[in-house]
Amino acid sequence: MTLFRWIAGAALLLAATAGHALDFKSVGAAPAILYDAPSTKGGKLFVAPRGMPLEVVLSYGEWVKVRDASGDLAWTEAKGLSPKRTLVVRAANTKVRAAADDNAATVFIADKGVLLELAESAGNGWIKVRHRDGQSGYVKSSDIWGI
Repeated sequence: MTLFRWIAGAALLLAATAGHALDFKSVGAAPAILYDAPSTKGGKLFVAPRGMPLEVVLSYGEWVKVRDASGDLAWTEAKGLSPKRTLVVRAANTKVRAAADDNAATVFIADKGVLLELAESAGNGWIKVRHRDGQSGYVKSSDIWGI
């Protein structure tokens, strides 16, 4: 019976971990300080700019452990994050197209590090995005981070 409980517990833990693996948020209106521990007394690692997408890995009270686009882990206060979804371009000269098709006209080209707002998932590996200047289009999901 103990083995059964251990297996059931492990399965629940894996299910919970998988459910949180793709929880993305963005830095809110003010820049967020990223720390090495869940406390303002921890070491300051980085100041994340407004709109930066972060993957929430773990919640601990009023603090969240987050992963950035480079894969680094840090802690920040949950109140500094927004549910608004933003994405960051991974590669230079990423083409944002008029339709979810490699042959569609290019609407604009985004450089590495440009923030885009998530509009919707178009399926088949394409994501509809919006630039802060109002232009929108489709980009391959492999060319962005935060989805």
